[in-house]
Amino acid sequence: MKLSKSDVKLFYELMWALQFHVNLKFKIYSQIKNIEDYADCKIDQKVKIRKTLYENIEFIDSFVLENPQNFSREKLFIVSKWKNYIGGDFYIERLLKKYAVFMQDGEVYGVLGLSQGFDEQIHPSTLPQSVSTVLLPFKGKIIYDGLLGHRNIQFGGGIKSSLRETYMWAKQNDRILDSLEISQDGDQNEITGKPLKDWKPELDEIAGKVKKLKGAAGHPAIYSPAFSLAKASIEFTQLAVADDNDWEGLNKALQKIRRA
Repeated sequence: MKLSKSDVKLFYELMWALQFHVNLKFKIYSQIKNIEDYADCKIDQKVKIRKTLYENIEFIDSFVLENPQNFSREKLFIVSKWKNYIGGDFYIERLLKKYAVFMQDGEVYGVLGLSQGFDEQIHPSTLPQSVSTVLLPFKGKIIYDGLLGHRNIQFGGGIKSSLRETYMWAKQNDRILDSLEISQDGDQNEITGKPLKDWKPELDEIAGKVKKLKGAAGHPAIYSPAFSLAKASIEFTQLAVADDNDWEGLNKALQKIRRA
């Protein structure tokens, strides 16, 4: 759930250098004279410099072009990818062996820790948690940029259930994003995951058969509610795979399932 020690060292080497030169460019803190000063500066100073970086993300282009630290092409390539950052508020929904599950606006990300895994920072009993951070691509993986703001919020059962359902949908449809890399031709092939199977024909066939299910006199009493549950479930599934973001329709269909 975290980077190797060598990759952690590489990340901070690159990030501290980039943010140090942001500080020089925008003249934020004159007392920071070198990268060692920056590494040792206060957290609130880092937060301000970091904010300036993301507000002026095009600075990465000039940093890579000028290469003030004489980095190798491989290192510059890593830094150049940070323009594809994703920042803001996230939910951490669960901790898995290979990554922590972050969520934002319906997207699900598999994120690695740096020198500490998220399982070393967060107890599972406190999940889900609301956090503020920036996600970055790093050597084909997703990491955060080293600063993680926690919000002390207690979530009710409804939100927990919604987050759990979002995770399960992403897992079942291979839509957990574990990379933010973009190929040279512009296709986010590593982001979108495997092509989704079109389940519509199979579901339409099943729906046609399920509609014929009817309870009748002489049948056990359980038949009628069981058939209603089957019909409501197939309706919900058809909406779920339609991929038209009809969240209101999905919610209504889910309520029908619960009533059944």
